[in-house]
Amino acid sequence: MKVSIVTISFNQAEFLEEAILSVLNQDYSNIEYIVVDPGSKDGSREIIEKYRDQIDTIIYEPDSGPADGLNNGFSKATGDVYAYLNADDTLSLNACSTFVDAFSNCDADVISSHGYIMNRDGEVVKKVYSHKYDPVAYVYGACVLVQQSTFFKASFFDVVGGFNRDNRVSWDGELWFDIAKKGAKFDRIGGYYSNFRIYEDSITGSGRYRSMSLDVLKRHAADLKLSNVGGKLMKRFYWFKIRIFDIKLLLLRFRKN
Repeated sequence: MKVSIVTISFNQAEFLEEAILSVLNQDYSNIEYIVVDPGSKDGSREIIEKYRDQIDTIIYEPDSGPADGLNNGFSKATGDVYAYLNADDTLSLNACSTFVDAFSNCDADVISSHGYIMNRDGEVVKKVYSHKYDPVAYVYGACVLVQQSTFFKASFFDVVGGFNRDNRVSWDGELWFDIAKKGAKFDRIGGYYSNFRIYEDSITGSGRYRSMSLDVLKRHAADLKLSNVGGKLMKRFYWFKIRIFDIKLLLLRFRKN
């Protein structure tokens, strides 16, 4: 099973080499690696060129933003399974082999696991968990998939036409929603297979993520024919539902140990 991984990079030389090496050093060999840089001026391209002979495709073309850059990258992909990694995040070195094994043993189209949040210096701050995916819970902000620890089949990416190029903040969440509407099956495995870096300059760290996601969530609500009436209660219901599921999972692990 071939895994295609796209890294988008724009003026993040501070972290880029670590991200690249986390892909190149995977313990799984059948990986197609694509790096997209629309015009960095901070030395990022020198880092990319350093590993040119190990990167399958390098794209130096202007784009309209991260989602557009990812679409450009995946347009060159030939793998069975896709994943993507921002230039300031990293994969654990057994991520690809673990997900390939998971896809080989189930009929899921999207598989997520958990990860770690790290600070600017690469120090782990806390764990972050993927929930059992529910599109309605997602609309109400009560469902999260750790993007860096989510792999998905190429076939469904093509069916929905890739990422929404106009989405500047939650393009991954919108993709999961669009894929779910087309009938994709979601699954979740245990373990922590990525590091998600949050710092003051990142979208999540700056606090812009929540406000910038509102328009996307409104569109999703319209797609599901949901009204704003009772929205807060619905969000709370799904939040408790997911927390109970996670507690049951932790208790099960405790009993096994």
